[in-house]
Amino acid sequence: MPTLGLNIDHVATLRQARYRDWKQGLPPEPNVLDAARAAEQAGVDSITVHLREDRRHIQDADVRELANAILIPLNLEMAATPAMTAHAIEIGPEEVCLVPENREEVTTEGGLDLLADLPRLKAVVRELNAGKIDVSAFIDADLEQIEAAHRIGAQSVELHTGVYANATSLRARQKELARHGRAAARAHDLGMRVNAGHGLHYSNVREYIEDVPHLYTLNIGHAIISRAIFVGLDKAVTEMMTLLRSREYVPNAD
Repeated sequence: MPTLGLNIDHVATLRQARYRDWKQGLPPEPNVLDAARAAEQAGVDSITVHLREDRRHIQDADVRELANAILIPLNLEMAATPAMTAHAIEIGPEEVCLVPENREEVTTEGGLDLLADLPRLKAVVRELNAGKIDVSAFIDADLEQIEAAHRIGAQSVELHTGVYANATSLRARQKELARHGRAAARAHDLGMRVNAGHGLHYSNVREYIEDVPHLYTLNIGHAIISRAIFVGLDKAVTEMMTLLRSREYVPNAD
């Protein structure tokens, strides 16, 4: 049974839509820390945020505040740059997930190509580990990328589930599930934890966890935050956690 990591980036997206240049006055809303605390109370196992280089949603102050205030682990997604590495070591999240980043993309579009930059990424992992931070690599479900994650010293991999989530036929989904199953098994054999995320939602997550072995954490954000608009964050979290633990779930039951 995988644990649930809630990505709260889009709480900040909503805040930034009005308060991007906020300087003074009433605190901007919605409050990212309040969202994390509500999720924590609802039972999520960890909080994930992506501190992008363009700071389009999560801000530096958000990460510091979360690291100091929440009681559950904080997973910081970031590009593998010197500035971000130094920033992570200063803040001290429990885990960093190295992700690719393209400033023109709406959201992360694919996994990090570890093979293209092995020596540098190995040094980044070593530096983060020295700062007592576990490292995950956000990669496609490709066996060569799994091997590369092990070679750079990552403690975990996070399998990019976007292709699976966007599949429009049963055959395409089954092909992706088989690919993810092989990747997860290999990562497990190499001693790494297996996380997954991107595009997972209330209608596809059961199929994924039933077909892919050794899952440790599922990082899910957009679906839960979207659902929270209608039922509240606590219920949206509870519904997803029920799905991770049971086959019994009716998405539109209030």
